Amino acid sequence: MTITDTVLAELRTAAAAASEKLATDIVGLDVGERLGITEAFLVCSAPTDRQIDAIVDEVEFRIKTEHGSQPLRREGRESGTWVLLDYGHMVVHVQHEEERVLYGLDRLYADVDHVDLGLPAVSAPEASQEPGEGSAEA
Repeated sequence: MTITDTVLAELRTAAAAASEKLATDIVGLDVGERLGITEAFLVCSAPTDRQIDAIVDEVEFRIKTEHGSQPLRREGRESGTWVLLDYGHMVVHVQHEEERVLYGLDRLYADVDHVDLGLPAVSAPEASQEPGEGSAEA
């Protein structure tokens, strides 16, 4: 992995902020060797433009207050379907779920290393389990 400790800390802060605002499918990608212009991507999704705005606001706030960094550039805020926060050393992509499928950043960077974001594992809802599966009442 080529990500510096500073970038890893900011990436994890951004991931935690996105998670707190209920972002889904949060992925960290080590793109440094592949792109050369940034070290990492954080990619996450949300089902509505309002939620995308809330995620972006929280990510910006947390990165600024905890690390003193501000984005060099913001793109897509007006569209509400894909907002990009470019910090130089990392780029945060917050995409509408449909945009994420359409543009396929995950597919484009499938060959790069994923970054451990330190987020708790997401468990499947109990409603999707078979009776007795995963419970003590079997």
